[in-house]
Amino acid sequence: MSNHRHFLLHKPYGYLSQFVYELKRTKKLLGELHDFPLGTMAIGRLDEDSEGLIILTTDGMMSEIVRSKKVEKEYYAQVDGIITQEAVEQLQNGVLIGFKGTKYKTKKCKAKLIENPNFPTRSQKIRDERHGPTSWVSITLTEGKFRQVRKMTSAVGFPTLRLVRVRIGNFHLGNLQSGEVMEIESVLEV
Repeated sequence: MSNHRHFLLHKPYGYLSQFVYELKRTKKLLGELHDFPLGTMAIGRLDEDSEGLIILTTDGMMSEIVRSKKVEKEYYAQVDGIITQEAVEQLQNGVLIGFKGTKYKTKKCKAKLIENPNFPTRSQKIRDERHGPTSWVSITLTEGKFRQVRKMTSAVGFPTLRLVRVRIGNFHLGNLQSGEVMEIESVLEV
């Protein structure tokens, strides 16, 4: 019987996916959103400009399982312009992105056009339609390089304006509101 605790969190835009920030203390951290137990850590990260589902745990061993290449992570990306089927197929087959100073070809993934998911407006406004149309694409990965989805959509000519992780394994963002936390029994369900 484990005394570890696990949580799902809808990370808001503008927060770092961490609890401690060593540099200038002007950043918003996850610990400000909820009274988490000591030793809670985020499994995987979303950059400050991204939002959506994060799993938090007090069990470091769970981090390795969830970050493994077997667990799918699904993202909804709002992109600049009306993304083409050709660009979606390029995403599916892998594209070249920069990673740690070299070129990296992303692994094959699932990608598809989706309707606007009508997420609530985020704290920082995304440019509006006067600057041209936008569209949404779902991208499901089993890898997670630094800012990978943003780099992938840019590589096919459609830069990401808003990025929301909606699923990790079998866990879905669902109706969890921005900043909301839900305790779960186990992370092993991924």
